[in-house]
Amino acid sequence: MKVREENRNMVLLAAVALVSLVFAGGIALLNSAPASEQVASQPAYLADSTPVRVVGAPFVPNTNPRERQ
Repeated sequence: MKVREENRNMVLLAAVALVSLVFAGGIALLNSAPASEQVASQPAYLADSTPVRVVGAPFVPNTNPRERQ
């Protein structure tokens, strides 16, 4: 059975999608730890951000392009 030229792109897309689904399913089976067994931990603490020195003029968006400064 030959695939007509008009349908070759769809057959290729379907084949790539099928291979991708099989690959993703295999990875999902290997990492089959359910989320309910994971211990809920405290959110990660982000350190206070350090102040940053701004060099140059502050950015002001050009809301009216006809008026250039």
